[in-house]
Amino acid sequence: MSTPSDDLPPPMQEPVGVPPLVAPAQEPLLAELAREFLRERRAERRWRVFFRVFWLLLAGSLVYGLWMQGRHVAPSTTPHTALVEVRGEIAVDTEASAELLLAALKDAFKDDGAQAVVLRINSPGGSPVQAGIVYDEIKRLKKQYDKPVYAVVEEMCASGAYYIAAAADEIYVDKASVVGSIGVLMDGFGFTGLMDKLGVERRLLTAGENKGMLDPFSPLVPKQRAYAQAMLDQIHQQFIAVVREGRGKRLKETPETFSGLFWNGEQAVTMGLADHFGNLDYVAREVVKAEDVIDYTPKDNVAERLAKRFGAAIGAGAVKALREVPALR
Repeated sequence: MSTPSDDLPPPMQEPVGVPPLVAPAQEPLLAELAREFLRERRAERRWRVFFRVFWLLLAGSLVYGLWMQGRHVAPSTTPHTALVEVRGEIAVDTEASAELLLAALKDAFKDDGAQAVVLRINSPGGSPVQAGIVYDEIKRLKKQYDKPVYAVVEEMCASGAYYIAAAADEIYVDKASVVGSIGVLMDGFGFTGLMDKLGVERRLLTAGENKGMLDPFSPLVPKQRAYAQAMLDQIHQQFIAVVREGRGKRLKETPETFSGLFWNGEQAVTMGLADHFGNLDYVAREVVKAEDVIDYTPKDNVAERLAKRFGAAIGAGAVKALREVPALR
């Protein structure tokens, strides 16, 4: 009769002459290498997590900054001078569009801390429609909030820009500023002579006698030219009426005042087109008596500018020059 121990297989014996895989003396070294490897892996993992969080926070900050860039300034109860910039061409989809300027003006006038509103102008003019909208809104807000408005001219305040400035209580300029150009123009091109030389035929079909009026590839009809000139004269008279209303008795009219000429700041003061010499800091400190200046001008954020630059507007300038009705300025 056998016992349980008799049924067990004999113990494994190492083959004779085969050395062990790891020498006993090397075991501490391998253990240390394993621990070092684990430490490096943990460190790499921590750095990966760190950089992921870092880039996530950076992207979030960038998005927040772009979002905040186009927002209006929060109201301030402390006394200050409210600034609204009028820069570049006054037209739709520009920094000096009526849409952006009206939003800034409303915020500036509504702020109880704003002691006065200053329009800092550096613009060659632009659309009489956009300028007229801004002018009317300034007059309305002045009456509603009873706050003074000052225009400060930097390099240029011409044409539609002066249309807006005429709404201010006083206009401050530099001696070398360019001021004036009280007139209206409509410009374009005529290609009929060139087309005749090249043997190109213009095929324009219209329903309506004047539908193709001012087409650059068709001869200018005298009747249509007279009609366009009459329209320009009417807009010019509107411009003149606005300047006379805004400047009042300070304006010293001459035959050249409304001829479309422009003058330097020193001449503008003499002619009554401007009142005094001074910049923004001077007006805020000496006139408004509130040196703290807060800018209410909304700015296009980077994403919007890129969209405008690379979007549907690509090539629009060339097409506009060839196909659209000439712009009024």
